[in-house]
Amino acid sequence: MRRVNCPGCGIKVEQVPRAQGKNHLTTTYSWFLARWARLLCWKQVSEVFNTSWDNVWRSVKMAVAWGLEQRDFETVTAIGIDEISRKRGHKYVTLVYQIDAGCRRLLWVGKERTAKTLRQFFTEFGPQRTARLCFICSDMWKPYLRIIAQEAGHALNILDRFHIMTHVNKAIDKIRANEARALKADGQEPILTGSRWCLLKRPENLTTNQTVKLKELLGLNLKTVRAYLLKEDLQRFWNYQTAGWAGRFLDQWCQRTMRSRLEPMKKVALMLRSHRPLLLNWFKVRGRLAPGAVEGFNNKAKLTSRKAYGYRSFDVLKISLYHTLGDLPKPKFTHKFC
Repeated sequence: MRRVNCPGCGIKVEQVPRAQGKNHLTTTYSWFLARWARLLCWKQVSEVFNTSWDNVWRSVKMAVAWGLEQRDFETVTAIGIDEISRKRGHKYVTLVYQIDAGCRRLLWVGKERTAKTLRQFFTEFGPQRTARLCFICSDMWKPYLRIIAQEAGHALNILDRFHIMTHVNKAIDKIRANEARALKADGQEPILTGSRWCLLKRPENLTTNQTVKLKELLGLNLKTVRAYLLKEDLQRFWNYQTAGWAGRFLDQWCQRTMRSRLEPMKKVALMLRSHRPLLLNWFKVRGRLAPGAVEGFNNKAKLTSRKAYGYRSFDVLKISLYHTLGDLPKPKFTHKFC
């Protein structure tokens, strides 16, 4: 590259149209590596194309930076908020997704799982964009609910069905474990051994052996069986068409559960009672929104991390998640690198 000594500007280096700055990779080749990095882990990309891992990382970083600048937020009316674990020791990242029917993508990645982190998202998102939000899907974590009410109280807050049923399954599993230990201590037959997934999985997803095991359990008078029947009864809640009838069923289910003398299930009933209005919001968006898309994105985010055997740096994880799930725009080239 030629250098020019300008009397007014000083020494200037000739601009190269095929590269940016001091990057020794051409722009087209960098986008080529970034495109392959969405399909393979970065180490495999470097090995296949005989380059270094740093070159792949810089290419992905360049593609993500360009895509984030070109994103359009005008169509964002529904978002989902959740978190995933990034390493041991309760280290989380907060993820915000767009879950509109016509566009589903990762919008934002925040470090840690705190109220301050979620408030930072709304600050960066801006008051004008926040005012256009109509639906927000989240779990029942109180700091999330508080920040959503403060920053976007006009939007309809929907509780994710997956998280609700996760609390029920944890209660059943706790009852099963306690009862199995009690039976063993009394010297009785270990009938609950190997029955965990028979009780936690949906009946239509059971294998043949699990179906036979479940039929044996249902013929016994066990606390675990009573808890399982309460869980299956709660599944009817999601089949109602109107919030009024669903609310009546939920009240009756909570009353039966509170009389069941099953402490873990009673805690779930109290939790559902305290979140009753938010639970019924699920029926107001039925057919117009897919809250389950949040959990689908979470699974893809976890897969992205597992594919690389984890990330030590939060910044690298952040870039990788944006690159994989952000649906970022790409520039148009006059030719393709083959």
